[in-house]
Amino acid sequence: MKIGLIGFGKAGKAVANVILSSKDFSLQWVLKNKKEPGMSTAKEALNIEADDESIIYSRSEINIDRFFEKHPVDIIVDFSNSDSIFQYGDAAAHHGIRIISAISHYQEEQIAFLKKLSKITTVFWSPNITLGVNYLLFAASLLKNIAPDVDIELIEEHFKSKSEVSGTAMRIAETLDLETESINSVRAGGIVGKHEVIFGFPYQTVRLVHESISREAFGSGALFVAQNIKNKKEGFYNFEDILRPYFFDQSRSSDSSYEALGSQY
Repeated sequence: MKIGLIGFGKAGKAVANVILSSKDFSLQWVLKNKKEPGMSTAKEALNIEADDESIIYSRSEINIDRFFEKHPVDIIVDFSNSDSIFQYGDAAAHHGIRIISAISHYQEEQIAFLKKLSKITTVFWSPNITLGVNYLLFAASLLKNIAPDVDIELIEEHFKSKSEVSGTAMRIAETLDLETESINSVRAGGIVGKHEVIFGFPYQTVRLVHESISREAFGSGALFVAQNIKNKKEGFYNFEDILRPYFFDQSRSSDSSYEALGSQY
């Protein structure tokens, strides 16, 4: 499966590293704002041996529509910025390229544009594309449904220079019906990302914690999504759409096992 990557910052480079190491995916190109001298391919920049072309192009030097014609891919993975979708979205959709966006924050106008594109092609968006944190989100939702009146606190920790509140934390708060003002933020050192949901019961406490050890977690998450949307029809998808079939298929399997076990006694 051919992938084009938009954005080559810290997260983008980590994602490129994972794609270049995969046998099932090929990194065809990378688009970044400015092309750095002496940096022609992602595999050279990351010092990785791979057959992938992974050519780095400057977005300011190309016509995006012609670029997609000349360098077709199956999926675009976007780790750039929230305005980037306006620059490539229409052209990608009309060329039948699926879009995976891992942008932390979108304004309402940008989300509306994503939904417009989803009528033409497959569009996936998650403010945090790591598989683990989305599993945490699922588990937290289930516990909240079981105990709707439980006390809940949300803590998010990130590197010192991250100014805004974590998009993932805001997503967790929204899912659990918490006010965003109740999110407790910690900024220290080089913390990649940590989210903790604390459920306070009268006589016990449940803590759900996810911590990103390396930004490569974004890459493995992106490839998990790519694998799961490759055959989906046009539409606007999120992690719940992808994880729900896995979770409930397993639940049904477990129920059948219990039924079979019960019939023996």
